[in-house]
This record gives sequence, C-alpha cells and structure tokens, in this order.
Amino acid sequence: MSTVLGLSTSSAVSAYCLVDKTLERSRVGVSRTFPFESTHLSSRLRGSSLSLRSATGPMAALSSHAGEGNNGPIAADESSPNRIGEIRRITKETNVHVKINLDGSGVATCTTGIPFLDHMLDQLASHGLFDVYVKASGDTHIDDHHTNEDVALAIGSALLQALGDRKGINRFGHFAAPLDEAAIEVILDLSGRPHLKYDLNIPTERVGTYDTQLVEHFFQSLVNTSGMTLHIYQLAGKNSHHIVEATFKAFARALRQATEYDLRRRGTVPSSKGVLSRS
Repeated sequence: MSTVLGLSTSSAVSAYCLVDKTLERSRVGVSRTFPFESTHLSSRLRGSSLSLRSATGPMAALSSHAGEGNNGPIAADESSPNRIGEIRRITKETNVHVKINLDGSGVATCTTGIPFLDHMLDQLASHGLFDVYVKASGDTHIDDHHTNEDVALAIGSALLQALGDRKGINRFGHFAAPLDEAAIEVILDLSGRPHLKYDLNIPTERVGTYDTQLVEHFFQSLVNTSGMTLHIYQLAGKNSHHIVEATFKAFARALRQATEYDLRRRGTVPSSKGVLSRS
C-alpha cells in the first residue's frame, strides 16, 4: 500500500475528508490556519495516484471573506470608483481647467500663473490626500484677482461634482493646524448651504506678489460653488506667510475628514432629512 506523509493512502484520504467536513459544518469562525493546512495536504496528496476534487464550498467561502473587515465588506472604499470632478471655466478674463480626485494620494499639478497660489494648492493636495490638477491662464497683467477667483470657483464646482449625492461621507470636518507661531482652526460642513465665516488678521498686504485680500476671496468663491459651510479662525500668528499656509493646511485636513467615508453609515446620506444638495 502506498503512503503519503507517513500515512497509508486510505488514512490520508480520511484525514483530508475530515478537514473538509469540519469546514462544511462551521463556515463562520473557521480558523485562518485551515485553508493553508487543507491546501498543503491536498498538494501533497496530488503526488499520489489518487485524484482529489479541488477545494470548493468552504474554501471558496473563506476566500470570499478574506478581504472583509470585522464589520463586513468595505464596499465604499474597495469597490467604488474614485470620486472625480472636472471643470473647465472659460471667460474673457480667464481660462481654467480643474480636475480633483477625492480618493487620490496627494499629487499636485498646479500652474495658475500665481506662484503663491500654486504653493497653497500644493498644500491642499498634500494634506488632503487629493489629486489636484489646475491649469489656468488669465489677465494677471492687470492683477491676480480674476484668476484667483475663477480658480476657486472651478475647484468648488469640481468638489460639488466629485461629491455627488454625498452618501456615506462624514460630512463634517474640524482641524487646527500650527505653523511655527501661527495656528489656524477650520470647521466645515458639506451641507449644500454656502456660508463663510472668515476671521484672519493677516498683518501685511502682500506675501511675495500675492495680495493677501485674495485669501478671503478665494475661500468665498470656493464656498459659493461647492455649497460648503466654512469657518476659519486665527488662534495665533504674526507672520503673513505662516498664517495663510496654516489656513490652507487646516482646510485640507478638515476637508479630507469631511469627504472620507463613515463605515457605520453603510452608504446612507448623513442628514436627518435624507438628502444633501446644493441649495
């Protein structure tokens, strides 16, 4: 009589069947070591003259459960396509193309013709883990106002598009970011209702060539098209660059928090009314 793993062939087959029957009786709570052990045994038995059926049934069930978390499948993250918004805005003053991926990795490709604004958009991508593409040209020979405004309007519209019906998201975001002596707090709600509370005291009129009045105008424009409630508070700060950069960093982190999925919601709209839409 031939032997496998030191057992007679009939004993080896009995051992394999015992494992298979045990798995059939207990699909829930099966030890993760069973698939390895039974597969290992099956591969060794294939070396004999026996023909064994492939591991199906409980094996397939274990494979299908392998990627699940403790609370069931994470369909929102694993199966859903990335949430992407893309907007082109062309006027007599500017030509703006924006694309944003809310489920990105923090890649920024931003060329607006306003170097300091490019630097701030890099913060939005890096700290929000969004992929942000912005290409803009405008009448910057006059000043940066129109380009700054239209880039923000386009980003807000792209956010609105990417969010869709907003099912399953956290909706609310709150983050405070320091940058040396500066500290900024941002609170936001993806409510569909545009509102800006802006409380920054930037001590200089410019950071480089960038007019610091345009910071408020940027966020007001973004709020108007995205339907976002946004509160920005300065907790501390004396350096204008630090204040503005901390603002964009805090905004990015708060927005990341608000757009990420709340798994306990299981794909429902985070509103007692059952709907969140741009008013």
